[in-house]
Amino acid sequence: ARASSVPLQRPAACATDRYFDSSRLACAPCGAHQRQSAGGSSCVCEPGYRMVSSNGGFSVTCEKCPENMSGVTQDGWNCITCPKGLTSEGKCKCPSNEILVERSIDGILLNEALCIHCNGSEQSFSASDASGSRCVRCEKTFIHVSKSCDCSSPNILTGGLCFFAQESLPPKGVATVRFAQLGITLTSVWFLKNLQSSAFACWLYSNVTACQALGNMCVMNMNSLSSSSTDACGLFQYIFIGTARLGIVHSIPYWRHNLPWLYYGDQPGLASQVLEKNHFPTTFSFKGGDKDVKLQFIAASFDAAGNFLKWQSLEGGILQLCPDTETKLDAAYTFGTTYQQSCKISVSEILLDFANPVFYDLFLEYNGDNGQQHLWAVPVLNLNLQYNEKFVNQGSNMNNWLLTRRFFLVDTLSGKETDLGKPPRVIRIASEIAISIRLVSHMRKGTIYPPLITIAYTDVLVQNPETQSVMVSFSVNYEMDQSEARIQTDVALGVLGGLAVLWSLLKTAGWKRRTGSSIIDLQTVFKFLLFYAGDLANVFFIITVGTGIYWLVFFKAQQFVSVLLPLPSQEEDFVTYIACAFSLKALQFLQLLISQLTTDIFFIDWERPKGKILKAVEGEGVIKSAAAPVSIWRTYFIANEWNEIQTVRKINPLFQVLAVLFFLEVVGFSNLALMDASSSLTRSSESYVAPWSRILRFGVSVALWIAIAILQVIFFSVFYERFVEDKISQFVDLCCVSNISVFLLSHNCFGYYIHGRSVHGHADTNMEEMNMNLKREAENLCSQRGLLPNTDGQTFQISISRKMRMHYDWIHETLTRKRGPARLLDSSSNTFEQSTRAYNTMNKFLSSFIDHVHKEMDYIVKDKLLLERILGMEFMEPIEKSIFYNDEGHSFSDVLYYGNETTLLIFDILFFSVVDLASQSFVLAAILTYLQQEIFRFIRNTVGQKNLASKTLVDERFLI
Repeated sequence: ARASSVPLQRPAACATDRYFDSSRLACAPCGAHQRQSAGGSSCVCEPGYRMVSSNGGFSVTCEKCPENMSGVTQDGWNCITCPKGLTSEGKCKCPSNEILVERSIDGILLNEALCIHCNGSEQSFSASDASGSRCVRCEKTFIHVSKSCDCSSPNILTGGLCFFAQESLPPKGVATVRFAQLGITLTSVWFLKNLQSSAFACWLYSNVTACQALGNMCVMNMNSLSSSSTDACGLFQYIFIGTARLGIVHSIPYWRHNLPWLYYGDQPGLASQVLEKNHFPTTFSFKGGDKDVKLQFIAASFDAAGNFLKWQSLEGGILQLCPDTETKLDAAYTFGTTYQQSCKISVSEILLDFANPVFYDLFLEYNGDNGQQHLWAVPVLNLNLQYNEKFVNQGSNMNNWLLTRRFFLVDTLSGKETDLGKPPRVIRIASEIAISIRLVSHMRKGTIYPPLITIAYTDVLVQNPETQSVMVSFSVNYEMDQSEARIQTDVALGVLGGLAVLWSLLKTAGWKRRTGSSIIDLQTVFKFLLFYAGDLANVFFIITVGTGIYWLVFFKAQQFVSVLLPLPSQEEDFVTYIACAFSLKALQFLQLLISQLTTDIFFIDWERPKGKILKAVEGEGVIKSAAAPVSIWRTYFIANEWNEIQTVRKINPLFQVLAVLFFLEVVGFSNLALMDASSSLTRSSESYVAPWSRILRFGVSVALWIAIAILQVIFFSVFYERFVEDKISQFVDLCCVSNISVFLLSHNCFGYYIHGRSVHGHADTNMEEMNMNLKREAENLCSQRGLLPNTDGQTFQISISRKMRMHYDWIHETLTRKRGPARLLDSSSNTFEQSTRAYNTMNKFLSSFIDHVHKEMDYIVKDKLLLERILGMEFMEPIEKSIFYNDEGHSFSDVLYYGNETTLLIFDILFFSVVDLASQSFVLAAILTYLQQEIFRFIRNTVGQKNLASKTLVDERFLI
């Protein structure tokens, strides 16, 4: 590393007796009687010495001139006598309006230099040029005013021009530039030299270049106007008002003959008329020829002195200060593609690349009806413009805006205080440039309003250019009036929100009926709010899904442009709706989780003892006969099966997340969320990548979530559950084979019943008898499995009476007071016996209840009304008898994940969307969504298992 290391030396760091050797990239000493040249890359002889030889660099030989010829010729090779003195470089000088002559006409060197006076009288009108080497015709204003090349008093000499003192001239200009951001007002050397002369020449002679230069100085002063100031803009306005007689250009009232078009006028409301009164006279599409897809911006460019440079197309990155490939830069003007570019630029680069400011008048090109090319002027909204020292273009009310025309990118000229050849004290940079394209509403042919270019300038106090930098940005935004969409969204939200209130009231009424309470208390209000939270979450979800898919379909599929995406600032309400939907749905999900984890459940064992066995009575020493015990393993088996199906869903959550991620990131559906007109799923690495639209990201991801979920539900319900495995139906069959019924209470007086009583009378048998029983059942040689004779109905929704519930709770108190043995072998006999008696009592009570033994707590079986099934509530109140409603499906799954797939799916979608909107990463959203699924599934399984053990007296150690 040291072998490749060289010291950094700059030309400016070399001393006066040293020069910068470009071959060594280092400073080197000059020879005797030599010093550094003006460029710093070679040596020259000191004053009083002439060159004898020179091969560049330090290869210079100098010789002292004799006393009588102490001067040196302009080329430095000869000595000469200078009768009128020497310059600091030791060369001859002449007074003003005289030229220096060192050689005769045939090139012979004179012994003494001559200073020849230029003849400024009539017929000649000559004066020395800027270099003082020859006589040229003097400036025409001198000839016009004084008939000579002198501008003597009382005539006015300013900016190299001569004017009559008695003529009606504009007021004396103020050569100051205001840098409001820094609080600095400085006198510009450029303004001192050119402001007054440009104003006079523009006023008296209508000099086009002078008028353009005056306009440029006004633009450098941020087009700021003041009723009391005579700065550049004040002088421009003075001339604009005073030259009304000259007429206007192209029938545009703000464009005066010979003057640049700087303003649109300061009448209130004029900006809205300019931007919205007339449509741009051509249409655009997302698909078609280049003329219909590209925005053909073209700019007339001028230098600071007012000279027209050329017409320039904006393609190629003329306005983009950040470097990039030409392909990506040109993408800024593809219609419908939102373009954003930002970067940091060093002040030293700015000073190097923008030494001379360029001014632009921007137009949008289009073809007229006859094929003739026309230009539409693009107005400029300068955010730094001040009117009477107040910023007027800051608000969103365009009626107060003051639109302008001309702008620049970088001004390194007006901030120079002393010498134009020295670096400026302050520079002004267009740090934010935004072109806005607004679509005309209710027209489906891609009609737009005139574009608007908004510019914000940053003032930079130049202190250390190498370390200073400026953040700059360029963007092209497309927008349309979203007020109608907001009104429609508000109407939909109001209507659906009102329906949600009614639906929540019905749910609350149904809940009150199922809890057996008729009093409206604080718990009722709280329950209504929970219901309303879930329903309102569905309302927000429906609105956001509809909005996202609407923009996705209609924006990406359109050919002739009729809609444009909302701007990021216009998406805030949409993001708020998603956040509200997620928060409310999370509340509903937690309430669902808690209700499932507190469900009352009991397994009714219908098995009866077969025969008797001899049993020793402990402590008495005698043997007595007793009923043969019934095996508990069938109950344990059913409990484990129930434990397994608690978190079974209608879809595979892992496959759902992976499939969504696959289509988004691998297939490329995520590219549909870009704010451009392309509907392609693949993008070239060289092409410009537009910013993401949050609405489109949500629309694409939700559409995939819903589509894949629907396909999964169809697959599992039509194929998998029919031909492979249906765990819910198999659980019902297993209950019947095991001779065990399931009694569930999700509410105080409402629940579900699975009738699992075996048609064979018993199930605790060997394999041969079990197979024989199943064969008889398959051949219809035995009765049907239903609760009622000659029916197959095994699942019911039950609405029990208060008396029935009170009796259930009375028995259950004993059951829950002692949860059973802590360990299998060394448990307390009293505790075990008490729990066993409570279990047997509950089993006997529920089985006798099903068999209609308790006439005071009997039940009836009936079908639900259609309206009851639709509303999910019961109209009849079980006062004397409980009611068993025939269940055509498996509604007991409502206490499982399986019966709440819609809620779980919406919660997953909203969780995924919230993470994605916050991180802008589909991968992170997929990972966190799967993790939350697993966490809540673990909680549901773990706590649900404990609840199952607590409510059924099944030892938790047997639940695997």
